[in-house]
Amino acid sequence: MERPSSGEEGEGDSPNETRISPETAAAEADDSVPYIGQRFLTHEAAYELYSGFAKQCGFSIRRHRTEGKDGVGKGLTRRYFVCHRAGNTPAKPFDDGAKQQRNRKSSRCGCQAYLRIGRDAGAGGLEWRVTGFSNYHNHELLRQDEVRFLPAYRVISESDRDRILVFAKSGITVQQMMRIMELEKCVQPGSLPFTEKDVRNLIQSFRRFEQEEESVDLLQMCRNVKEKDPNFKYDFTKDANNCVENIAWSYASSIQSYEVFGDAVVFDTIHRLTSIDMTLGIWIGMNNHGMPCFFSCVLLREGNLQSFTWALQVFLNFMNRKAPQTILTDQNMYLKEAVQKELPNTKHALSIGLIASRFLSWFNAVLGRHYNDWENEFYRLHNMESTMDFDLGWSDMVSCYGLHGNRHIASLFASRKLWASPYLRGHFLAGLAALPGISKIKDFIQRLLSAQTCLSCFIEQVAVVVDYKDQAGEQQIVQQNSENTILKTAAPVEGHAAAVFTPYAFYKLQDELVEAAHYAYFHVEGNAFLVRHHTKTDGGCNVTWNQKEELLSCSCQMFESSGILCRHALRVLTTLNYSQIPDHYLPVRWHRTQPQPSKSLIGAPDHGRSYERVKALQSMVSVLVSEAGKSEERMDLATQEVSVLLSRIRQQPVVANVSGDGVHQQR
Repeated sequence: MERPSSGEEGEGDSPNETRISPETAAAEADDSVPYIGQRFLTHEAAYELYSGFAKQCGFSIRRHRTEGKDGVGKGLTRRYFVCHRAGNTPAKPFDDGAKQQRNRKSSRCGCQAYLRIGRDAGAGGLEWRVTGFSNYHNHELLRQDEVRFLPAYRVISESDRDRILVFAKSGITVQQMMRIMELEKCVQPGSLPFTEKDVRNLIQSFRRFEQEEESVDLLQMCRNVKEKDPNFKYDFTKDANNCVENIAWSYASSIQSYEVFGDAVVFDTIHRLTSIDMTLGIWIGMNNHGMPCFFSCVLLREGNLQSFTWALQVFLNFMNRKAPQTILTDQNMYLKEAVQKELPNTKHALSIGLIASRFLSWFNAVLGRHYNDWENEFYRLHNMESTMDFDLGWSDMVSCYGLHGNRHIASLFASRKLWASPYLRGHFLAGLAALPGISKIKDFIQRLLSAQTCLSCFIEQVAVVVDYKDQAGEQQIVQQNSENTILKTAAPVEGHAAAVFTPYAFYKLQDELVEAAHYAYFHVEGNAFLVRHHTKTDGGCNVTWNQKEELLSCSCQMFESSGILCRHALRVLTTLNYSQIPDHYLPVRWHRTQPQPSKSLIGAPDHGRSYERVKALQSMVSVLVSEAGKSEERMDLATQEVSVLLSRIRQQPVVANVSGDGVHQQR
């Protein structure tokens, strides 16, 4: 490329319009720097070179104006490219009759940097030539680690676009998408050529084409299930555009489970179905075998007070207006306000499992290699018995890890009465706040989330997951009942508990009974006892025992929190030579009750040959679950095949002799 002298001027140009900055003159040998007389085959080639130069300098450019000076119809003869901060944007006029618009602060400040090119006939035909260039700016230029955030340089390639849309359909979050693509491209976090906002905008634009169709699909899915299962419940709202805004549903077996195990529930709202841009709310409890049980699902377009209020109202309607004793949720101000309004007599607590899911993003960068040690210390504090010990331990933890002033630590401490075990004693939690329970719930939710990979039958796929958990619970009961329960003490109350409780609940009580042997008791006066570990000389728990009414009470409030008697109360009972635990302290929710019927078996006749076929099918299902549970590969195959079979079964008409007046449930 021939480089003319810096004094060359284009036709009709004045010297004042062709200023060259000192930076440009110093870098004249670099072809990436524009110069007067530089030629290009197309105006786009000139734009690309100027854009690359701008990015190196710390600004971006835009197309400004075009001119055709050789007469009408002669075509384009001159183009201007300017700094993105050129010009000044006037405020938008306010019109009372029009929709109010936001007056955003403009970045334009009248910068005069520009590149002008003119059309010329060169040796190789029509070409474009640089006729004016100024690189003087009236604002600071950005550093290289900042300039990439300018909109002009935040570009999502076609391949990245396709990858993002695949991720969106699979249901992973935008943060997870960014991390995966950073790992795939081997770049540092935050170094992709686009931001999370760009990804969200792309997904949102993609959804606009499918939103109406998907909304209709959600409603149709519920209608289809309702036709096949009259006991299925759903409710919904629509927006001004007649699109589904909120939709909730529950299954017959879930409503039955809630009757027994709905005393404590988790309402998980931290997940979002990216494929339809809706928040997924999942209601979960804990059954008598310590396994998660599903109650209901809700999809919300907006996570605001109105949506959460509607979700709570509909859930209560599904569950025959029976409110839980305790509800555990995420930290959400709108949800907190909705719970206070709709569940005034329910204890609202924060789920430590939902809170802890954010720990990595909150503290990993701050704590570095000390993160794991801090996490262990956090859970140790969380499980303390005394509120005073918790507060003192928290202060020591903050000092030890240098977390003074950390806003997340400050927020956690301010809300400690809603999540820390010492402050929640006396409120029934059914094991939902314990680490094993949290882990099981996370696994269960992941199975539910995987159902959205087939959005066209999402609601039916959730039913398959729920059915699988019901069947797995039945198999667990059969297996546990066939095992010989091992007694560890000579106390008669242990054998009594083993006969009444499920193995899950019994082993929890057995642990307390074993520990009770290491505690001493002191009769204070009347019905009052002091119980403490035999190695301690002070402290302990106060136990009261009303023999006439067989009422026990311990200051540790373990029974009120879990439904399992504590070691202190058991120490008093064994000392008084009780052979059985009073009925008050054998909650029905922990009994060895017969399993609730799976909804696919509701309506089975209790007579003749059909009943035997149902029992045979139950036996086959138990064997299926047992065999599938031996490996992940078997489990995946069984889940896939059962899903297909269940869909085929639901397409079959319901025969009268299995759904009439002569039908009753097997208990």
